[in-house]
Amino acid sequence: MTDKKLTKEMTIAAALKIKPQIGPILMSKGMHCLGCVIAQGETIEQAADVHGFSADELLEELNKA
Repeated sequence: MTDKKLTKEMTIAAALKIKPQIGPILMSKGMHCLGCVIAQGETIEQAADVHGFSADELLEELNKA
């Protein structure tokens, strides 16, 4: 397991490369397009906003994984 922290500015794809274990967390929040083109360019902050979540709270949960 890595101890590198994810940031709001990271794309979903980059975050998944660092911490693949966050996939189920994102899926549980309705973010089902983890491997699609959008995930390649959408940041954690943008995804949280689109799905109605606090980016800070989501990031905290992802970094605990």
